[in-house]
Amino acid sequence: MSILDNVAFHEPLNFVLPPELEAHEPPEARGLQRDQVRLMVSYSDTDRILHTQFRALPEYLHAGDMLVINTSGTLNAALNARHPDNTPLEVHFSTHLPDGRWLVEVRSISGKTTKPFPLLNPGETLPLPEGGSLTLEFLHRRDTDAPARLWVASLHLPSPLHPYLAQYGFPIRYGYVQEEWPLSYYQTVYTTESGSAEMPSAGRAFTPELITRLVANGVQIAPLLLHTGVASLENHEPPYEEYYRIPLETMRLVNHAHVEGRRVIGVGTTAVRALETVAKLDGTVSAGEGWTDLVITPERGIRAFDGLLTGLHEPRASHLAMLEALVGREHLNLCYADALQERYLWHEFGDLHLILKRDVTAFR
Repeated sequence: MSILDNVAFHEPLNFVLPPELEAHEPPEARGLQRDQVRLMVSYSDTDRILHTQFRALPEYLHAGDMLVINTSGTLNAALNARHPDNTPLEVHFSTHLPDGRWLVEVRSISGKTTKPFPLLNPGETLPLPEGGSLTLEFLHRRDTDAPARLWVASLHLPSPLHPYLAQYGFPIRYGYVQEEWPLSYYQTVYTTESGSAEMPSAGRAFTPELITRLVANGVQIAPLLLHTGVASLENHEPPYEEYYRIPLETMRLVNHAHVEGRRVIGVGTTAVRALETVAKLDGTVSAGEGWTDLVITPERGIRAFDGLLTGLHEPRASHLAMLEALVGREHLNLCYADALQERYLWHEFGDLHLILKRDVTAFR
């Protein structure tokens, strides 16, 4: 029986993901270099799907194309803690709020994995390493029917947060990654400022050499910043608010590309979420910064992008709505059926998908 026999796409986008197609370790642990993961390239205007290796990316981009990248770096955003009833816990730091407090998720430890821990109350204080502590103030609720799981919390630490996390924290990981890996495995090569709870993983496969090849071929790169929050949304809740910053020069580059009819391609759903937050109906964008609560759906649509480089997303994940907004449900169904048939690997250490709305040859 083929994998496709087990696939059942329906509303919302859903399918069976076999456990063996979850990437359990970085590609380096599988004997590969970063840019040797697989790459699926698809064109929604023709439904053509190609299979290659990520280091062949320059063959599918043309002079004049623009990649919008998220330069946020990953924090050691998990800390060990303990509940007053002696339950061992992990605290996951999600978003730094303007008043200095944090949105955090508290999870209980079960073997090599964790799960949301519901037995918490406002005002509870959890001890952290080396005399630090965290006080839970109130649940962060949103205009959604999904259960709240992030807390607004105040910190009391013996040293500044980032050095403290660097010394006592560790990268957030979930059950499909069985072993601990150093923070360096969770960073892109173009990180400029740390602040993400979890890696903006679509950019992980880039190497300095590959970026040099792209630039030498005339591909432009426009940076922005979005500090990602936790992705542990087991019930497929919409994402939480995240901090973003769009530089003035990135605004100019993107708007100029639109005027000239050149393709703008987002590297990761985080880059798309940030830029779409400041995108007008005609696709032009503004500079700025703040916290975005934008959830991109097919009804809302995508305004500023002609393509997206992304990982492979879990069944029913909210990111799939963004992909559908870009290229439609039918093309997305074809791509995910193909990825399953070809045994691509999912999650942050897995393979990648370059989705292009149109194949442009005029700028070669």
